[in-house]
Amino acid sequence: MRKIKLALCDDHTLFRVGMSTILGQVQDFELILEASNGQELIDKVSRKTPDVVLLDLQMPVMDGTATADYMREHFPLVKIVVLTMHDEDRMVLHLLEKGVSGYLLKDADAGEVEKAVRKVMDEGVYLNEFVSKAMLRKMTNKTSVKPVSTLYNSKILLSEREKEVLSLICEGLSTNEISEKIFLSPRTVEGHRLRILEKTGTKNTAGMVAYAFKNSLV
Repeated sequence: MRKIKLALCDDHTLFRVGMSTILGQVQDFELILEASNGQELIDKVSRKTPDVVLLDLQMPVMDGTATADYMREHFPLVKIVVLTMHDEDRMVLHLLEKGVSGYLLKDADAGEVEKAVRKVMDEGVYLNEFVSKAMLRKMTNKTSVKPVSTLYNSKILLSEREKEVLSLICEGLSTNEISEKIFLSPRTVEGHRLRILEKTGTKNTAGMVAYAFKNSLV
């Protein structure tokens, strides 16, 4: 059985100890490294690369936002799940657009952390109720909606089928679920997803969903 390799980056020792204990109880999880700040994480990742990083935001030396930027550029295959106390909507959307795969608050229970890790490994993104509500609030905030002329320019003009696929992705459906729902092959659905990523200029599915809500594309 292949284990999912994890890294934990947080400046609070007691929190790392607690998370290490929790993660160690999951049979197919392996915590391969811990770091107290982003710079330490980067130094260690260059020698031992995880599948998923659980990343705090507020840290000394190098914070979570700068760390996420570096990781997305230099280690694009590593999934990032933010684990923080910051619950501001703008921060959620900002980090998702930067390419993180999930956003959890530190009051999440152990079961949700495990679910998030598995989801980002299987589908590339984990959108929980908290994130979905943040996106919905952004979408319904009329003062944040851009004029139509700036939304639907030639760079982000989506076909009707792409809009349909995007809408279902935003509902949290997987490629296979979308395939069954709209009677397309998984390969065709994945092709639509890749074209939407290209048109929106986003880095992964989470960023694409955040972009869609932020710009009222769905």
